[in-house]
Amino acid sequence: MKLLRRPFRYTFWNAALTLVAINVFIFIALSNIPQLYALLSLNITAVIRGGAFWQLLTYAFVHNDIQHLIFNMLGIIFFGCTIEKTLGSKEFLLFYLLSCLFCGIAAFSAYWASGSFHVFLMGASGVLFSILFAFAVIFPRSSIFVWFVVPVPAPLLIAVYAAIELIGSFSRGMGLISHSTHLAGFIFAFLYFIVRMGINPIKVWRDAYR
Repeated sequence: MKLLRRPFRYTFWNAALTLVAINVFIFIALSNIPQLYALLSLNITAVIRGGAFWQLLTYAFVHNDIQHLIFNMLGIIFFGCTIEKTLGSKEFLLFYLLSCLFCGIAAFSAYWASGSFHVFLMGASGVLFSILFAFAVIFPRSSIFVWFVVPVPAPLLIAVYAAIELIGSFSRGMGLISHSTHLAGFIFAFLYFIVRMGINPIKVWRDAYR
């Protein structure tokens, strides 16, 4: 456990913005080379039969349209940059990449269970949910403006989103996979704080609103 919780030496070099730049670069590359979608997006057949295990990570850097890209990248900029400044770039990058992998494995399992062998998963939405969760733990008394208008306490917003994703995970079809991936983002962040940081998010929120 001591090894798992050994902290990195604090450094800051804008890892969040670097990740955004990589996502934008890949989006431009995909626009010019559409064949890369099949190579980088997560497809259960490609992983099982083709050995494309890198897709469990690379899917999170693939976005199918500009709206999808902008929404996820704004989330990384607004919340990820703040988290990185608090935890340091190395810790944030570890958190980000492990979240990608955890959500990818969760999506892979959902594909397997639902028999969705010909569908491709892409996007950093699951990771964004991990980032939102982390933001609510690090800044428990902060508010997030929904639709840029309505202020909602960060822990309350996480609880509402978790309930929505949990209910949605019982749906059928592609909704099952996307909701499961989002829920996996929350689960990963919760486990990360427990195992890596030695912090119980529930206790943090309870203490913040006593």
